[in-house]
Amino acid sequence: VQLQASGGGLVQAGGSLRLSCAASGRTFSIYGMGWFRQAPGKEREAVAVIIRSGVSTYYADSVKGRFSISRDNAKNTVYLQMNSLKPEDTAVYYCAADRTMKRPLFPDYDYWGQGTEVTVSS
Repeated sequence: VQLQASGGGLVQAGGSLRLSCAASGRTFSIYGMGWFRQAPGKEREAVAVIIRSGVSTYYADSVKGRFSISRDNAKNTVYLQMNSLKPEDTAVYYCAADRTMKRPLFPDYDYWGQGTEVTVSS
């Protein structure tokens, strides 16, 4: 499985961005996908997670009400809509996919994208 993330950039505080993650290859093996982020000097943390069917989602407390994860199964793509961005959202964002989702909040997924940088200026 290959993951291609895109959509990062520079935005002012209060602005919005939409990240996309396109999956290719053995996508039928993917049970769930997630977005993680890593700021300089900090550990990689889960931001939002979605299970295959889309019924189950998870959001970090810091992004609840501002970020929304969704998926288009026909396009094998997962999106992260980020609204009301804050400077503390600045990080490299990674999409990831996992075959079992036994530990959806931990950064030990089976497959990872290359990361896309998000910078929020104050």
